[in-house]
Amino acid sequence: MAKGIMIIVEQRNLQIRKVSLELLSQARKIADATGEPVVAVVLGQGIDELAATVAASGADKVILIDDAKLAEYTTGAYTSVLNKLIRKEEPQAVLIGNTAVGKDLAPRLAQRLGVGLASDCTGMEADSNSFLTFKRPIYAGKAFAHLTSNVRPIMATIRPNTFPVAAPDAARQAEVVKEAAEIDAADLVAILKEVAIAASKRPELTEANIIVSGGRGMKGPENYNILEDLADVVGAAVGASRAAVDSGWKEHKFQVGQTGKTVAPTLYIACGISGAIQHLAGMGSSKFIVAINKDPEANIFNVADYGIVGDLFEVVPLLTEEFKKLVNE
Repeated sequence: MAKGIMIIVEQRNLQIRKVSLELLSQARKIADATGEPVVAVVLGQGIDELAATVAASGADKVILIDDAKLAEYTTGAYTSVLNKLIRKEEPQAVLIGNTAVGKDLAPRLAQRLGVGLASDCTGMEADSNSFLTFKRPIYAGKAFAHLTSNVRPIMATIRPNTFPVAAPDAARQAEVVKEAAEIDAADLVAILKEVAIAASKRPELTEANIIVSGGRGMKGPENYNILEDLADVVGAAVGASRAAVDSGWKEHKFQVGQTGKTVAPTLYIACGISGAIQHLAGMGSSKFIVAINKDPEANIFNVADYGIVGDLFEVVPLLTEEFKKLVNE
């Protein structure tokens, strides 16, 4: 009989991704209300030390699959190993962060298991009839669909910054189980040789609590330094609209929108962004939106919680100075 909420914990360089901690925190709340256990699965190499962190974050059981072939994420190996594990454990639900890894892995797992997938969800709660109900934006964020399933396991990917991370409980004890990785040669069609990561002190765009984004109003790539100055003061990530990326001002990895990255920070500061529907689809779930635009009729003001009508080249430096004062107090 299916039992438990399984979280596929994503880690990078033995650092657990924030979205996985969010999922553990929310799953713990649901587990306390439903009596279901929380099972966390960690894949990688040399991952023993992560068990304590995962347990403190809400897991009742931690499954470690430690193998050199799993040191870096590869689609074939991870899909094969997790498919076998899920069939063995028979959880009620399987949850994965809606990250680059999650978006690659989850649909393949769902296909292998023969189940549906609720993708890019921005809400999850207990349901007395179907165990879990998920909420996800549709029609570029203009409406929300509420999804349930009677097929087990229920599978979903959850957008980063959807749930708060609960304070870890160091006293929490979890059962730790080590499973062998059964990886066939056919699972290693693609082998990852090297991962090149650009050095940056700023948080990753999809996990940042604050994002400062610039659009066509930036007028050129040389002007992004004023956004970077503000971002560095408040500990924010820097983003860009599709217009700015298409103009070659920023790389695609910085693009926020329907054809870029979907983000849900606590604070989103949109500078010189008109508010095209494609962009709104990628940042509409932000908790607070501040828009800076000299056009009072710009569509971005229709979704903004706070709006500043003015020249961003004058407004942003003033904001930076004010935030510096607050930070130094």
